[in-house]
Amino acid sequence: MIESRDRTPLPREFFDRPVLDVAPDLLGRTLVRHTADGPIELRLTEVEAYAGEADPGSHAYRGRTARNGVMFGPPGHAYVYFTYGMWHCLNLVCGPEGMASGVLLRAGEIRVGAELARKRRISARNDKELAKGPARLATALDIDRTLDGADVCVKRNTPDAPLTILTGTPPPLEQVRNGPRTGVGGDGADHPWRYWIADDPTVSPYRPHVPRRRAT
Repeated sequence: MIESRDRTPLPREFFDRPVLDVAPDLLGRTLVRHTADGPIELRLTEVEAYAGEADPGSHAYRGRTARNGVMFGPPGHAYVYFTYGMWHCLNLVCGPEGMASGVLLRAGEIRVGAELARKRRISARNDKELAKGPARLATALDIDRTLDGADVCVKRNTPDAPLTILTGTPPPLEQVRNGPRTGVGGDGADHPWRYWIADDPTVSPYRPHVPRRRAT
């Protein structure tokens, strides 16, 4: 459990900044997921930035659609998408409104509610693997499309808010690393917009983009 002085919800102004400022600043913050069975709290250890219509790796690169509409809205909201017909992933929208930038939450350390996460992540070999990767994080925290558009900038951390981001404890700057984003190809492959806490065991392994082979 984080100390009381670190339990202040982050204000909307935190997210109303350029995505490359917000992304590394999210490391060490606490994501709270209130479920029917109780709260789950996760310390963020790995994220990726996506710069909207200026970024070939972003879902918003080709403009607004029914799927990515939340990204074009006000900052401080959750953008949840479904991928490969199996997994959900959680992003946080950054400002200003209309720019469609966001931060993918890739990994974290579950500090409260691990027993609840284990029920959803039965294949995890240990607690360090519960949220080690974006799909695992969403599964462990019971994140799905019903939370798309959820406001994470609530004034209080209460069960009435399904998702909240608390101040937490950011790591020292010398512990923050960055490099290419996982699985991103094309013109966005070399952007060093993945950020993580050095030597943290919950950070997911980097995997470069592998082009899909066409059927012959």
